[in-house]
Amino acid sequence: MKKTYFLLLIAISILFFSCKDEEKDNLSTKELSEEYYTGGKLGTTFDDGIFAYEQPTPAVEEAGMGNLFKYGEAFFEKSFLSNTSGVRRGLGPVYVRSSCITCHPGYGHGKRMERYSANDHGNGYLLVVVDKNTQAYVPELTGMPQTRATAPFLPAIDEKGIRIEWKEYTDEFGNKFPDGETYSLIYPEVTIDPASINTDPKPTNYMVKLEATIGIYGTGLLDAIPDDSIIAEYHRQKALGRTLNDAKYAPANFITENDGTKHPGRYTYGLTRGTLQNGPGANAIWNITNVTRENRRGNYITKAYARAMSKNPDVQASLKKDETTIYNELLATDLQPEMPTEDYVNFMIWHRGLAVPAARNLDDKEVQHGKNIFYSIGCTSCHKPSWTTGPDNYTGDTLVVNKLPRYPYQKIWPYSDLLQHRLEMVNNIRTGWCRTTPLWGRGLSQLCTGASDHLHDMRARNYTEAIMWHGGDAKHPREKFRNLSKEDRDALVKFLESI
Repeated sequence: MKKTYFLLLIAISILFFSCKDEEKDNLSTKELSEEYYTGGKLGTTFDDGIFAYEQPTPAVEEAGMGNLFKYGEAFFEKSFLSNTSGVRRGLGPVYVRSSCITCHPGYGHGKRMERYSANDHGNGYLLVVVDKNTQAYVPELTGMPQTRATAPFLPAIDEKGIRIEWKEYTDEFGNKFPDGETYSLIYPEVTIDPASINTDPKPTNYMVKLEATIGIYGTGLLDAIPDDSIIAEYHRQKALGRTLNDAKYAPANFITENDGTKHPGRYTYGLTRGTLQNGPGANAIWNITNVTRENRRGNYITKAYARAMSKNPDVQASLKKDETTIYNELLATDLQPEMPTEDYVNFMIWHRGLAVPAARNLDDKEVQHGKNIFYSIGCTSCHKPSWTTGPDNYTGDTLVVNKLPRYPYQKIWPYSDLLQHRLEMVNNIRTGWCRTTPLWGRGLSQLCTGASDHLHDMRARNYTEAIMWHGGDAKHPREKFRNLSKEDRDALVKFLESI
């Protein structure tokens, strides 16, 4: 009798918890408005824990690519080595980082740093060394200068000569809201000692800025937005009289991809990449590590660096080669691929397969109030809430054609127009033009990455600071935000944290 009673209790418990799980599942997937599905039905994860940025999309699972996603993930998480054989081989001769995750802690943004060290986890900073007069990258260094090297070579820049100084800034409002609440603003100034630069010749008349990595989840969904939709958004905003970087949207200036197709820019602050398949990640797995592959068979270095290393007596002695041989080998464009194509394809399956965390608490009254304010004060002028993807017949690189997850006809909510605007901040971003950063998932940054810094150089330590740094084309929404009551400001921030 006791045994029968015990079994009955177990059966009732199973039924109860099964019903609770079903109820939870229904709340997660069946009773929610479309805005909860930030990445659409094919690109959203309902994981809102510390690994929220790391989840595969439903499209990955539906395509049976789950294992390949995991294989590709390893190339993001684990360090490349200078070995000439084995998995993740080929690091160097110079490199920016030995692993991707160093710059993308928890798969998100880089963190604000007090110093520049490539070994500091979360340091997503890239050095931007430009001519003071033209803002063009100096030709002696790569666009992403390397601060590490494998023996016997020297880094292009020795980190001992890099100095980051954070300075306080007082805006025209005295860093104070009308209701008396204050806020703090800081920005970085960076210097590099010329003696720490190992090129021949060394750059002159240069200045240094910082640009930080951004979150990589959901980038495959952005790739699925049709080019025509982005161009249409550009023309819509131009018709409203908004100031945009017109040169970026002239067909003559479209980006030519590896497969010969041409696209307007949609990735990076500078809109320098047109597709994900030839985008920042596809490029970085090569030029951050200097690991060659089938269609990247040269080192990411400059002639000035090759000249300095080929003349270095210690390098010559270690390699037992003369200056000309070393110079030619460093600049060769027919090196053997170090990353097998299969591994690269798996990396791109992972890259294009990262889901966006679902929005949270959108039905909360304060969040709803914050959303209404976000719309009413003009934030959506640049932070366009939603897009609809096209058929997603992706292009960019023949190595991965028909091998990656796809996201056709999804309504997605990145909160970005993917266009460039001016923010006119002190020590501004290079050229002054910056692509609108997607806001989706950023509310989980502190949980997933350990930091909640914002803007191109991570100068803003919270949403309020980020908003108050907005100038230029975004100054009117900023001023409207400033004149809100504290209750309304807090509600808007709570909405941002929910999306």
